[in-house]
Amino acid sequence: RLVETETDANGDAVIVPSLAESWDVSADGRVYTFHLRKGVSFSNGRMLTASDVLYTFTRLLTHPDSCNRDIVEAIEGADELESGEADRLAGFRVLDDYAFEITLEQPFEAFLACLSMPGASILDKETTEIAQDRFGKDVESTVGTGPYIFQEWTPKQGMLFVANPNCWSGSPQNEGVNLRFAMESEEVSELFDDGKLDVLDLSDIGAAAEFYIHGDIYQDRLYQVPMVSTTYFALNSSLPPLDDVRVRKALQLALDREALLQAVYDGSGSVVNGIYPPGLNGYNPDLPEIPYDPDKAKKLLAEAGYPDGFDLAVSVKATSSEWEMSLVNLVVSMWKDVGVRASVDVPDEDEFMNLRKAGKLASYTATWTADYDDPDNFVYTFFGNSKNSTFRSLCYQRDDVMDRVRNARMITDADERIGEYWDLEREIAQDDAAWIPLFSRTHVLLVSNRVSNLQFAWNGAPEYCYRDIVIEDAS
Repeated sequence: RLVETETDANGDAVIVPSLAESWDVSADGRVYTFHLRKGVSFSNGRMLTASDVLYTFTRLLTHPDSCNRDIVEAIEGADELESGEADRLAGFRVLDDYAFEITLEQPFEAFLACLSMPGASILDKETTEIAQDRFGKDVESTVGTGPYIFQEWTPKQGMLFVANPNCWSGSPQNEGVNLRFAMESEEVSELFDDGKLDVLDLSDIGAAAEFYIHGDIYQDRLYQVPMVSTTYFALNSSLPPLDDVRVRKALQLALDREALLQAVYDGSGSVVNGIYPPGLNGYNPDLPEIPYDPDKAKKLLAEAGYPDGFDLAVSVKATSSEWEMSLVNLVVSMWKDVGVRASVDVPDEDEFMNLRKAGKLASYTATWTADYDDPDNFVYTFFGNSKNSTFRSLCYQRDDVMDRVRNARMITDADERIGEYWDLEREIAQDDAAWIPLFSRTHVLLVSNRVSNLQFAWNGAPEYCYRDIVIEDAS
């Protein structure tokens, strides 16, 4: 990426130079002038220039399968390029091979943070243009400037990456990464026990994790790191009776979230009461608690005209982890205690995603982990406009609030901006009960006895730090 988010000595997330070695921002917050690091090459040997950045940002807006338009949609002319009214990105001006200027439609304080997202990785214009739809599938067509080179992809099994010895920031501390795709928990555990797996994410293996977490054998190799994430239950505000705020509030009050965290994740995490998780810029530690109050939930349901409850379909992907399945079943049980006849629907992943994107799921659970360190990453993603809200099957109905979410992006005074994000969080999550915040989980990982120097990114994920892992001779 042009910039990265890293954790400083104080434990705070900060933006640091990467492919862009420096930048300047105009006094009005609209014009960014970037200076690229010279001598950076892609893994195929081509040199990075400003034209590659322009190509990448243009592709984000124009590729039919792009899921990362939000990263660059603040740039002047983005809407016109995306709609086909223009054939170039008006707000991007190449100054020379190593400098370019970006003009935003309006000030957007989270713009630099957005540029640190994985989806903002800079592509090799020439190779990617030739590759077209083979990019991301053929190894020869998929190149970048990062620490690893894409070498092999076996669909439904895994991907192999080897160290890039010519990476501008230095070669990784290991020979490569062999990623294994989801398998049965017993198979994953067996691979680790046999010494064939170096990093085991215990959230992927269900109840089998208890043996590793609480046993005496692995304590010196166990890592527990808070995730900057919110696990939540989505409620579709466009579907009766969820279109009644009293019903949504009742569903919130009917859940003992502390008990859910303890039962499903062994208490590894903390209950959250809004949208933003602990560790995120803009987190409000003083947000009022959403209590567990089943009696009040029943009263609200009666006031809304449902004294005998109602039917509710809760969806969960067939490929979901054992933990997620357990969470859904426990939530359904708690809702039944207040009269809501909730049932579990288990579509395959494709059907689930198609229904969710169309705004047709009534309720489901998911976890959102921060892509960039700003409250905008959470509130705008879910409640910034009707398109985003429908895409998540929340279908939020308050145009006035969504207008405020969009306008908050343009506030340049830091205190005023965070104050507005706090007010929006309280109104959306608590007053409107537009979703049910559950908890922020702790990432629990186990490593083999030949692994050292395991690092975690600012958001609690290890994926961005594989390059730092040292593999030692365990003999």
